[in-house]
Amino acid sequence: MFVAKYPAWATRVSFDDGTVAYFDGPKDMFKYLFNLQKYRPGHSREEVATILVTGYYDLRPLDAEDAHFVTGSDVYGPMGHELVPLASAEDAEEFRRDHRGDRILRLEDISPETMDELD
Repeated sequence: MFVAKYPAWATRVSFDDGTVAYFDGPKDMFKYLFNLQKYRPGHSREEVATILVTGYYDLRPLDAEDAHFVTGSDVYGPMGHELVPLASAEDAEEFRRDHRGDRILRLEDISPETMDELD
């Protein structure tokens, strides 16, 4: 999939060596991060310098460490069910209510099992 077609969902992972990987949404990015040995052999999560997602409301880059991700909503990304990134807890709760989301997760709460639930 071409990432440029979906700027509202674009994410990127920057590595310590200066390389960058781009994705069409948070779900695909997390699948990549959870399986670096497959997608980027010889590299580890410790080599990740930054993880940026696009904030749902303002469409600005947002550090994934600061983001609040809503799952199970009626808003779909380019690849279907998605983790919708929001800049604040308040925005996430409002979005969850307005779009019938299930949960609000932080970066440390997202796991390979979360990806399985979205698929």
